[in-house]
Amino acid sequence: MARDIVFTPNAAKPPATYSQAVKAAGLVFVSGTAPIDAATGAIVGATVQEQTRQCLKNVSAILEAAGSTMDKIVSITIVLADEDDFAGMNEEYLRWFPVDPPARQGAKLPARIPGLKVSVAAIAEA
Repeated sequence: MARDIVFTPNAAKPPATYSQAVKAAGLVFVSGTAPIDAATGAIVGATVQEQTRQCLKNVSAILEAAGSTMDKIVSITIVLADEDDFAGMNEEYLRWFPVDPPARQGAKLPARIPGLKVSVAAIAEA
């Protein structure tokens, strides 16, 4: 099975240990994406809503680079640093997926990264 590594300078650069996304088997697997500004490398936003928005902007840019779109997402994973931010994350999330949202799962961030409130991963049709 062929697989293509996806990279765009329009989303946060990942560490050397993983790719922004991998395109294989008719799907795009987007790695956990932080609320990082691609131009500055800084975390965007003080609130979970702002950070969720930036994560989803990054996911959108990665999917575009892979030839896909947000409306082709079939599954999404939200990882929160603090479960108390769940309602705020959902507030922004619903702006992006107001109807027929993808399947979703959640988790708690396993490590504390200063200032980081949320990370988003996705699987979309290619």
